[in-house]
Amino acid sequence: MVKLIGAAMILLASTWIGFEIAGRFGSRTRLLREMKVALQSLEAEIVFSQKPLKSAADDLSNQLGKPLSLFFSRFSTILTSGGGDTKAAWSESLEQLAAASTLKKGELEVMRQFGETLGRHDLISQQKHIKLAMVHLEREEAEAQDNQSRYEKMIKSLGFLSGLLLVIVLL
Repeated sequence: MVKLIGAAMILLASTWIGFEIAGRFGSRTRLLREMKVALQSLEAEIVFSQKPLKSAADDLSNQLGKPLSLFFSRFSTILTSGGGDTKAAWSESLEQLAAASTLKKGELEVMRQFGETLGRHDLISQQKHIKLAMVHLEREEAEAQDNQSRYEKMIKSLGFLSGLLLVIVLL
C-alpha cells in the first residue's frame, strides 16, 4: 500500500513538473503578444495624444497586466525621480522585467535597442522605431509559437513518462 501511494506521488510530481515547464512556452508567447500591445499603446500615447513619456508610461502601467505593468511603473518612477536619462531608465526597467519573466535574449535585445531610441527623435521617427520594434517582436512571437506548438505537448508527455519510468524502476 505504501509503495502504491509513493508511486502515485512520484507520478503526480513528475507530471506536474512537466506541465510547469511546458507552461513557460505559453507564457512566453502570451508575454510577447502583450508587449506588442504595449508598444501599440505607447505609440498611441506618444504620437497621437502627444503625452510626455513619463505620463504615457504611467498610463500604460495602469492598463497592462503583470509583469509589463511593473516594467512601465518602474520606468515611470525612474523618469519621475530624475534617476538618469531615458535610455538608462529603460535599461534598468528592462533588467527587472528580464528577471521576472520568461523572455529570452532575442526579445530583450529588441526592447533594449528600442529603448536606446526612445525619446531621442521627433514623433514621426519615433513612430517608425516603434513599428520596427513591433516587427521584430512579431518575428520573435512567431518563433515562440512555433516552439510552443513543437515542444509543449512533448514536455508534458515527457514529464509523465519519466515519472512512470521512475516508478517502474523503483518497483
